Amino acid sequence: MSVFGGLLRSAVTFCQSSALLCTRNFSTGTCARIRMHAIPKLKEVDRWTEKRSMFGVYDNIGILGDFKAHPKDLIRGPVWVRGFKGNELQRLIRKKRMVGDRMMTEDKHSLDKRISFLYRRFNRYGKHR
Repeated sequence: MSVFGGLLRSAVTFCQSSALLCTRNFSTGTCARIRMHAIPKLKEVDRWTEKRSMFGVYDNIGILGDFKAHPKDLIRGPVWVRGFKGNELQRLIRKKRMVGDRMMTEDKHSLDKRISFLYRRFNRYGKHR
């Protein structure tokens, strides 16, 4: 009799637990909280950065200078960079062609290493691949 009672109790608890698992929870949504994020703060923009302050600085050369000088002629900097547009590999090759024979040995060696690295990288992962 005790064995039968134990089986009956376990069957009742099994039915109750399966009945609880089958029930679905639902909500009318009245007590659901609305998550409001804080309004983002405005970014502080520096209006006088070097790029913004120099914008249009050479526009008046054509008007005042009778179009004799090009703005790239007025740029100061290394010879291999003046009026140059290109990527790092092209810039380093240009530097090597222009001043490579006058460079110190360590600088030339590091320049050659960087050129060979970039050459391999562009050949493996460049846009043309």
